Amino acid sequence: MVSASEYAQLDALAMAALVRAGQLTASDLCEAAIARAEAVNPRLNAVVLPLYEAARQRACRGLPAGAFGGVPFLLKDFGAQYAGVPHTSGSRALRHFVPAADAELVRRWQVAGLNIMGKTNTPEFALMGITEPALFGPARNPWHLAHTPGGSSGGAAAAVAAGIVPVAGAGDGGGSIRIPAACCGLFGLKPSRGRVPTGPEQGEKWQGAAVEHVLSRSVRDSAALLDATHGADAGAPYFLPSPVRPFLEEVSRPAGRLRIAFSLEHPLGSALHPECATAVRGAATLLESLGHTVEEVTLPFDGRAVAAAFLMLYFGETGASIAALARVLGRPARPSDVEPTTWLLGLLGRTYTAADFAAARHTWNDSARRMGRFHHTYDLLLTPTLATPPVRIGALQPKPLEQTLLKLVNSFGLGGLIRRSGIVEKLAEQSLEKTPYTQVANLTGQPAMSVPLHWTADGLPCGVQFIAPLGAEDVLFRLAGQLEQAQPWFAKRPALPSG
Repeated sequence: MVSASEYAQLDALAMAALVRAGQLTASDLCEAAIARAEAVNPRLNAVVLPLYEAARQRACRGLPAGAFGGVPFLLKDFGAQYAGVPHTSGSRALRHFVPAADAELVRRWQVAGLNIMGKTNTPEFALMGITEPALFGPARNPWHLAHTPGGSSGGAAAAVAAGIVPVAGAGDGGGSIRIPAACCGLFGLKPSRGRVPTGPEQGEKWQGAAVEHVLSRSVRDSAALLDATHGADAGAPYFLPSPVRPFLEEVSRPAGRLRIAFSLEHPLGSALHPECATAVRGAATLLESLGHTVEEVTLPFDGRAVAAAFLMLYFGETGASIAALARVLGRPARPSDVEPTTWLLGLLGRTYTAADFAAARHTWNDSARRMGRFHHTYDLLLTPTLATPPVRIGALQPKPLEQTLLKLVNSFGLGGLIRRSGIVEKLAEQSLEKTPYTQVANLTGQPAMSVPLHWTADGLPCGVQFIAPLGAEDVLFRLAGQLEQAQPWFAKRPALPSG
């Protein structure tokens, strides 16, 4: 058996090592994870679909002897489909949808020995940087229950930060790994485009902007899981060369003397919260003390152009997701099938032309070229992960007047009129004011990570982001390992306050 205190001190690789050594069993770990979930999840609402009995049975039967054999794991309820298990994507329209086959990534996680024990909360269609779906209600931040754990992988982040599991599945189409990592004091790496498989049904997700991986407390867990899952699957549209050595080995290798640029410039010209600026300046000072060359710069990309291109993708993919509901519902989707904001985003997606979309993709390419030239001079770009610490639950939900406007627009199909007025784009840009730093790496395909190096005066985590050249996860893991040694965060645990 493993006590609750012992379980809390172990990362996933340590758990698996104890199982291999015969000091613990997969059942011991499973029971510890279930006990922790039952103790804290009623306050967090992180796990929305428990699969505890199935996990118990797998633990008793025996799990694959991979690097993570016997380790409890949670899937995000969006993206990585799990055969025979409901896959709601946070939407009431899909609450009865059950996929028939595993996603390739889920298959690889299982081969690595992970024991899937449930699915985590996510906003509808993973559209928000907060996790407050109408279907399940809000997930809460273990560091302060009145605040968001971020999104869209907010349930996953809350579960890992609260110690239910040491690592959980996540996805990132505009920051949805890095944003909740920053909110919950975790390590979150978004891999390069093409690093992780998207099959068997999808060639690319969100036109290639979205990629899946995990949220973890330790850097080495993230690295070892990328070792277990990376590589193209059949029919993959992208191909990256294999790493020179396992990513896990990179974590303990010297980082070298890196040239790191940092910026406190807000991509949309708004004000940066002082705590987020403090986090970056503190990281810059730490980097200099470790021997790196650090220099403040202006952002090497056009923030407003990136935001506009991302919003084009955001609106268009929402419209496509709503249209695809017809295959599950057996009829075209109606406004009552989804949340009002989701329906409006879908309406907006249908008001753009193919020429508009092509122009937005040109911005993707321009941004990638700008970043490529930037990396001729600098190894990494350091920014805040977020422009503000975690917001309070409900702070970004539509106000009563906005809800009334949404109902009127949706009832009369006025998406085109609203788009031409510019009102919604302005509101959408205002929403990106909180999360303006993460989208550029999704459009360019570069790897990026959020590292938990700062906590606010109120005790809330405040991560910083590093962006590397395409395919350079090795550089990120070497630096992350060095930062983890220099300023450890693993032992920091939320006390799960009552309000």
